[in-house]
Order: sequence, then structure tokens, then C-alpha cells
Amino acid sequence: MDVSNTLIETLGIETVKMDKDEVIMTMPVDKRTHQPVGYLHGGASVALAETAASMGSMLNVNLETHLVFGIEINANHVKSKREGTVTASATPTHVGKTTMVWEIKITDEADNLICISRCTIGVVPKK
Repeated sequence: MDVSNTLIETLGIETVKMDKDEVIMTMPVDKRTHQPVGYLHGGASVALAETAASMGSMLNVNLETHLVFGIEINANHVKSKREGTVTASATPTHVGKTTMVWEIKITDEADNLICISRCTIGVVPKK
């Protein structure tokens, strides 16, 4: 999938694993993803979480007939980070015909939990 000229490219998000039961993506913690005082921006973590959940959801539908959209997301930011890389691991908790729910854990290089998120994805027929 071409992610050029998207938020995915802008934030430097890269795919490590793409499977309908698990998606793993990484994102740098640098000037692209910092808040003004130099720490990982919570919104960047949420963008990474929703990206992983959305990509996994796309693997669970027929993209010729359906689209997927994030309809709700929550996130608990439990540890700060100034530099390096964070990794999102997304797994589905519910895969239904009209909605999916994904749990996303974002960790650092030492496997410390940075953020935990839950994202609900809507599955919508193409018009």
C-alpha cells in the first residue's frame, strides 16, 4: 500500500508485521513526533495506534466492497519518552461485520509500556 503523502509518511511510521491477527508498526520519537517541550506527543501515539488498528482491519475485510474508518479511540499515556523508537502491537479483540475493536500496546526499545489504547473501527460498504 502506498503511504506517500499521508500522515503515516509524515510521522515516519513503518510496518514490521502485517497480519489480520496482529499488526506491528514503529514510529520514531523525534522532532516530527515531539510536543513543544521535547517529549513524545500523545497525539502522535494515538495516530500510531489508530494506524495499526486500521491497517489490521483492512486485512479483515474485502476492500473491493468495504472501507474501514476509526470511529472511537482512547489512550492512556503511562510513560514519557524523549528519543528513540516506539513500537505499536495491535491485536483484534472483536472482528465483526460492521465493527472491529483493537487493543494497541505501544512500547519502547526496552519493552516499557508507553501507551495502551483501544480503537473501534467501523466497517462501511463502498457506495
